[in-house]
Amino acid sequence: MNNQQFEKVKNGKGFIAALDQSGGSTPKALESYGVPAHSYSGEDEMFDLVHDMRTRIITSPSFDGNRILGAILFEQTMDREIEGKYTADYLADKGIVPFLKVDKGLADEENGVQLMKPIHDLDETLRRANERNVFGTKMRSVINEPNESGIKEVVDQQFEIGKQIIEAGLIPIIEPEVNIHSEDKEKCEEILRNEILSHLNDLSEDQNVMLKLSIPTKANAFKELIDHPRVVRVVALSGGYSRDEANEKLRENDGLIASFSRALSAELSANQTAEEFDQKLKEAVDTIYDASVNKK
Repeated sequence: MNNQQFEKVKNGKGFIAALDQSGGSTPKALESYGVPAHSYSGEDEMFDLVHDMRTRIITSPSFDGNRILGAILFEQTMDREIEGKYTADYLADKGIVPFLKVDKGLADEENGVQLMKPIHDLDETLRRANERNVFGTKMRSVINEPNESGIKEVVDQQFEIGKQIIEAGLIPIIEPEVNIHSEDKEKCEEILRNEILSHLNDLSEDQNVMLKLSIPTKANAFKELIDHPRVVRVVALSGGYSRDEANEKLRENDGLIASFSRALSAELSANQTAEEFDQKLKEAVDTIYDASVNKK
């Protein structure tokens, strides 16, 4: 564990950038960036192009460690280089703490939730993450309905795998996302908070986690989680909200910081000049930082 990085993530001012679109979501991310599917052929070209996009973001002067605490990477991004350095090392040199997405996607919905698919090679992935100087991990499940047994199953799975990640010396970001379009979103969040608290209270003093949650319907509904001694930091996903809407909701929640993906990169385009690209990224970083540190 890198104590300097731990201190930055726990107490630093800023937010976590999510740059971890995986194979399934990459075509959509590229299309949004102005690279349509007909302009490349096969997965290799697709992943080369998305790495070019991420490289452009990470190397931008607007993407800096003064406002960005950490960045979540896709596995291929971890294994690739930026300007002759592995991505995690390049980020660390900029003062940005590297995280790795480790889940393999979502299972089909059952009991109102989508669990994670099995992660058969997790031990090997964690070994490589340590080798690449990654600080922590992220894994995502989805909650669509306030089904108590389903939500319990989501949280049980997240913490079971989270403890395996802790054993490997990394900090897990546990992400049980509540669908922002759920008709009973607030009820889902209430059940989720209670299930998470139960697991947090069972952790030992040397077991710490981060949480990545949907911005709650009721402001400060997750304050008890934010203040829990076993929680390093609670970050929020944008979940499909526009950046302005996500920022506005984020400002209402004390201690909650952003970990946005689409809301961070939505206005970036492959067709922009370097100056235009950096300016658009700066606008996004500035507003997300402000919503993370300046509360109502």
